[in-house]
Amino acid sequence: MTALNDATIWITGASSGIGEALALDAAKRGAKLVLSARRITELERVRATCPDPSKVALLPLDLTDFDPDQAVLAAERCFGPIDVLVNNAGRSQRSLLVDTSMDVYRQLMELDYFAPVALTRALVPSMRARNTGHVVMISSIAGRIGAPLRTGYSAAKHALAGFTEAARAELWRDGLRFTTVFPGYVQTGISANALAGDGSRFGVTDRNIAGGIAAADCAARIWRAVEAGDEEVFMGGKEVLFERLKRYLPGLFSYALKRSNVNR
Repeated sequence: MTALNDATIWITGASSGIGEALALDAAKRGAKLVLSARRITELERVRATCPDPSKVALLPLDLTDFDPDQAVLAAERCFGPIDVLVNNAGRSQRSLLVDTSMDVYRQLMELDYFAPVALTRALVPSMRARNTGHVVMISSIAGRIGAPLRTGYSAAKHALAGFTEAARAELWRDGLRFTTVFPGYVQTGISANALAGDGSRFGVTDRNIAGGIAAADCAARIWRAVEAGDEEVFMGGKEVLFERLKRYLPGLFSYALKRSNVNR
């Protein structure tokens, strides 16, 4: 069990979407927050909407160019040791393999995989020393399903899920907990902000994203899973059922995925 009341929680990608919703929900539950993202003005906006802004510290970070050890020291100077780290920052993709540059693949891996691994690796010694700590990795249903138009994103999220599973097996005796979150379609700017094949912003909200679950509902479900100590949590609609189809009827899953109507 991980109690949120009075816990110090560090959330990356906290300026919008799921990260913002997680921050607002945790603040209502009495947590102390360290919020990170690139856009300080958006972080300030999120802090202003929290019930007690004095319990919210802002730590601007560009997770494609940062020193993880220095970031951890800066985060711990805010309210003391970090009890819960939420690796939420990330970016999606909307492009076919044949249209995608290697630079785009590298950008996706840097932000969606290497950055959360680096932050986790830098924070784990402090958690081990206290024999307590919880790391939440926001993966994606694309971290279980190799969805078309998301080759790089899916690869990074699969890698993140594998890393977390292995870390959990290594560190549970040290009192550390790991929760991997696999959201499906959530009403955020993820598709509009996704990378196109040439590295430009995709700029379009997928109809599946527009019809997804609310970010606030997603955040509430994540915090319930953290409080319960769940190791994995899935949320969404038919896309979650699709993941189960892959597990139990892989041949049928492959047939359906190849013929799926993908958003462009």
